[in-house]
Amino acid sequence: MKKFIFLPHTADVKFQAYGKTLEESFKNSALATAKAMFKGKVKEKKRKKIKAKGNDFENLLYNFLDEIVYLFDAENFLLSQVKKMKINNKQGFKLEAELIGDNSENYDINEHVKSVTYHDMFVKKEKNKYVVQVVLDV
Repeated sequence: MKKFIFLPHTADVKFQAYGKTLEESFKNSALATAKAMFKGKVKEKKRKKIKAKGNDFENLLYNFLDEIVYLFDAENFLLSQVKKMKINNKQGFKLEAELIGDNSENYDINEHVKSVTYHDMFVKKEKNKYVVQVVLDV
């Protein structure tokens, strides 16, 4: 199974990410977001622990990806991979994850992601996998 695919879009970056679990689909959406910024391999030199919460799975996904964009803008953190992700929706929708990456100043960034959008966004379960779709404003 592919982790993610980029879809045609007139001005922005649109993708679908997949996973056998909800966590895996969220991880792969984070990797797609990072790949939209930089196409190459990112070294694993820095770690960040993050938390996000939301009103539903779409809002949680939005807030999670928004945190990745924020870390890039505010702390020059470029994502390489996501470790130890846990999603809990028993009392609200909460996510904890450990991000691994490097200083973005060490890379030639090809696309600056301004923000995550709700346009065409969905999180759904299809047969034996989860599919998420996101449009990034660039």
